[in-house]
Amino acid sequence: MARKKTLKLATFNVNGIGKRLPHLLAWLEAARPDVVALQELKAPDAAFPAQALEAAGYGAIWQGQRAWNGVALLGRDTVPVESRRGLPGDPDDDQSRYIEAAVHGIVVGALYLPNGNPQPGPKFDYKLAWMQRLARHARTLAGLPHPVVLMGDYNVIPTDQDVYDPKAWRKDALIQPEVRAAFERLLAQGWTDALRHVLGDTEGLYTFWDHFRQHAERDRGLRIDHLLVNAALVDRLRKAGVDRWLRLEPGASDHAPTWIEIAAG
Repeated sequence: MARKKTLKLATFNVNGIGKRLPHLLAWLEAARPDVVALQELKAPDAAFPAQALEAAGYGAIWQGQRAWNGVALLGRDTVPVESRRGLPGDPDDDQSRYIEAAVHGIVVGALYLPNGNPQPGPKFDYKLAWMQRLARHARTLAGLPHPVVLMGDYNVIPTDQDVYDPKAWRKDALIQPEVRAAFERLLAQGWTDALRHVLGDTEGLYTFWDHFRQHAERDRGLRIDHLLVNAALVDRLRKAGVDRWLRLEPGASDHAPTWIEIAAG
């Protein structure tokens, strides 16, 4: 078997893996990613469709949660080697939002950052505290000589360029100055926003379109799903994109798979 020249890494908020398993399987067959981070499983551990994914060629680790949250990592033709389950820093936090593993020679942190709405309030406070915990943990990974990617649904609109109408979202937790500042501090550790690095100032680069007023069909979206790579991966970036076609399928998640291709190590 010829050695692969590139690896494809993707993040996808599936928004209910039970309901949207057919969408996920169709996308896996079409896109053939090597590593996938999933968010919002909305299913307990026992309901995770491990057998269906294995039949599609993917090994998996996951941390489910009934009704809300839940994260997973998939590896094509391999099972990710888990290194961490849950974000450190708060032993009382029982929300399933972070899982980390080695997959195809890359350390991958899969995350589902809290939404934070309504703001101000306890949910927004939890979001900011979670971002502080993420930054502390990310700092231990950023300088590693090994390739590392932190990918998932960050629930952060980094700049006004990343939203179809900034004024319409001014009161939302995803765009607040404190949230943007926390994201910038994370990048300043040495992380690179892979989509912007590859695609530059491309307009209309969105990963999420809500289910209201035909926003997906009208391409009125947000960019809130991000892949941050450390210095060891930057020079290996080759391609990036968003599989918006899946968002336009009937009954689809409100997110689209977001991906990068890197040169194989």
